Amino acid sequence: MSRAALLVLADGRFPAGGHAHSGGAEPAVGAGRIRNAEDLADFCRGRLHTTGLTAAALAAAAAHGHDPLALDEAADARTPSPALRAVARRLGRQLMRAARATWPSGELDALAQARPRGVHQPVVLGLTARAAGLGPEDAAHCAAYEAVSGPATAVVRLLSLNPFDATAVLARLAPELDHVAELAAAAARGSIDELPAASAPLLDITAEAHAGWPVRLFAS
Repeated sequence: MSRAALLVLADGRFPAGGHAHSGGAEPAVGAGRIRNAEDLADFCRGRLHTTGLTAAALAAAAAHGHDPLALDEAADARTPSPALRAVARRLGRQLMRAARATWPSGELDALAQARPRGVHQPVVLGLTARAAGLGPEDAAHCAAYEAVSGPATAVVRLLSLNPFDATAVLARLAPELDHVAELAAAAARGSIDELPAASAPLLDITAEAHAGWPVRLFAS
């Protein structure tokens, strides 16, 4: 049952709002940094080992049982861009609604009541995994996969990239994704202060610029 729950949570059709976000791919395409599948692979690899690792560790820590309110504060500290903090909380609210309807949980209810304006999405993801009977490494895998699948899907739409090529990028990244999830799950066994704080400054800068675009396909 747990593996089936993992498939549901990682499925792009899970109504958590991620389809409306490009994970920084839209401004990268606009700047000419992503033009083809090779560029997409470089972008996804960089994102996976920076913000992806950080998000995976936060999700794993929440699934492990760390205080979600403290983790939300830790996520704030690891997200210097106001635009990305707003996006993370918006996605957290959407995921919270879907999670509470799918896997009713007293922990999810308590977190929603404590932070009605939203909690960072990786923290909600980890608590959702916990409610679904999944472990920290499962939560880390979901977060790491989201870090690369979102941009890959977005680039298919932005560049009319062959979806087979985009899927091949994700398949080739699978060993690295597994490694990042393992690192994140191991870090979650320590204290919150010891969680990874890897960052990608260019993603922060372009997120602020993208938030001011008058016309855009994706919310981030």
